[in-house]
Amino acid sequence: MKIYKVLAIILLNLFFISCGSSGKDKSNYFSINTTNFKAQYQPKESISLEITNTLNKKIDSIIYYVNEVKINSKKGLEKQSFDFKNQKLGYQNIKALIYFEGENTETSTRVELVSDITPKLLEYEVVNTYPHDKASFTEGLEFYRDTLMESTGQKGASYFRKYDYRTGKVYKQVDLDSQYFGEGITVINDKIFQLTWQSSIGFIYNANTLKKEKTFTFDKKIEGWGMTNDGTSIYQSDGTEKIWKMDPETQKMLGYINVYTNNSKIKSVNELEWIDGKIYGNIWLKDALAVINPENGAVEAVINLSGLRKLANVTKEDVLNGIAYNPKTKTIFVTGKNWDKLFEIKIKE
Repeated sequence: MKIYKVLAIILLNLFFISCGSSGKDKSNYFSINTTNFKAQYQPKESISLEITNTLNKKIDSIIYYVNEVKINSKKGLEKQSFDFKNQKLGYQNIKALIYFEGENTETSTRVELVSDITPKLLEYEVVNTYPHDKASFTEGLEFYRDTLMESTGQKGASYFRKYDYRTGKVYKQVDLDSQYFGEGITVINDKIFQLTWQSSIGFIYNANTLKKEKTFTFDKKIEGWGMTNDGTSIYQSDGTEKIWKMDPETQKMLGYINVYTNNSKIKSVNELEWIDGKIYGNIWLKDALAVINPENGAVEAVINLSGLRKLANVTKEDVLNGIAYNPKTKTIFVTGKNWDKLFEIKIKE
């Protein structure tokens, strides 16, 4: 009996030894050489990729990926050049799959791609000032024909309404159930789309009757912040540097851009408005608008609106939020959360 026990122990030890050798951690065999990497790159630049072979293993081939897309394969330790020209702004995740001595392993790193445009500083002129409901915690603002639409936040107090901006007279209002924190709105194809903050739920209404036609669930695990559209697609922000593109027919996401200047990403993108082919965006807690290229997320200009705060009865906590473009007058209407004024402005160089 003892002989059988000894043999069993020996066999078990051999089994664990063989498993341990085949499952050996190979992560420290290779690394992507980052010695000459810069902290940030611009779209006109390229990067040279090469592998550091710590243990002098015999490498058969290396397959390189950027953001999970294969870019090329190389024999042995050949270097790989990569051009950033057509890449999305933001972090580029670089991975190398290395085949060596009958085995394979991965190693990865990342670099940041920023815009190559230095944003212009634009100025504004106040054309008119109108009353604004100070109880409105403004989240979205948009014209539908000649009528201004506004959505507000806060659980138990969220609604959207259409009203006469000249007098403040409300034509019609739709209140949200108390469980929802209302966010941005946009009007496309005679439908009003409305987001909620952390519920992953959106609503679609008839733009003329304001009757709810559909409730939809977000396609991605994101928060709802601002919305706008280009007449074909919807763009929505989620409180990060991302602006998502949505198909209004299916409510499915078609991709996203990352909002960047020439030296950093812009977090907390909030209310959005489409104006002459660009996205104008509020940045949460900032008294400024960013003019964003919808193709690549590059911030092309910034409008400092801090002077408006002095013209309204507001506190520091009452942040700027709400952009609506009137194509007939070619002016922009802006306000803020709990502001008592709505400003009509013109942008100038």
